[in-house]
Amino acid sequence: MSLKEQLAEYRAGWYQRVPAERQAIMQRHIDELRSGTIARSMLKVGDRAPAIVLKNAKGAMVDVGALLKKGPVVVTFYRGGWCPYCNLELKAYQEILPQIVAAGASLVAISPEKPDDTLSTVEKNALAFEVLSDVGQKVGRSFGLVYDFTEELKAAYHGFNLDIPARNGTPGEWALPVSATYVIDRGGSIVYAYTDVDYRDRADPRDALTVLTRKTLAA
Repeated sequence: MSLKEQLAEYRAGWYQRVPAERQAIMQRHIDELRSGTIARSMLKVGDRAPAIVLKNAKGAMVDVGALLKKGPVVVTFYRGGWCPYCNLELKAYQEILPQIVAAGASLVAISPEKPDDTLSTVEKNALAFEVLSDVGQKVGRSFGLVYDFTEELKAAYHGFNLDIPARNGTPGEWALPVSATYVIDRGGSIVYAYTDVDYRDRADPRDALTVLTRKTLAA
């Protein structure tokens, strides 16, 4: 199945399992994001990509600027290893990693989780690309992706037994990034951007691959 089909299948089951009141809270928040300021703050095609220097799952610093000297980079932001939609997405990227590498590109995934939790995500999904830890979400904010929770959204996540500040190592801060995917060319410009604020929808990795295989980008 394609990633879109896998996401749709999981979502159908989610509707069966999750109480209607909690579903309504999640949907209200998505609608608020869609009509709010974040929709205008997220970086888009043609923008310059901010610097990305973060620790990977093993605690080593990774500078995406160094990767860009070798070729374009796919950067995908995900919410955390606790998110089933994120794990489906990460595994879908792993499946096409050989094709991304063959196109002369690199792939990095970024979440606000602590490196130890990031390592668990890497091991669980057998990921062979860089998975970076954006504790404090400085990079996510530089891309305009980070949103704060409303009080009712906090209550909904408590219903899922999810303590986001604890997961992210940021006491008291209830915030997550939009699950966005970018392709950055060697010059540092964004040439592809998928920034749907509905965390249940994700870019199709094959769309990013199509961008990478354009002759103009590979040159």
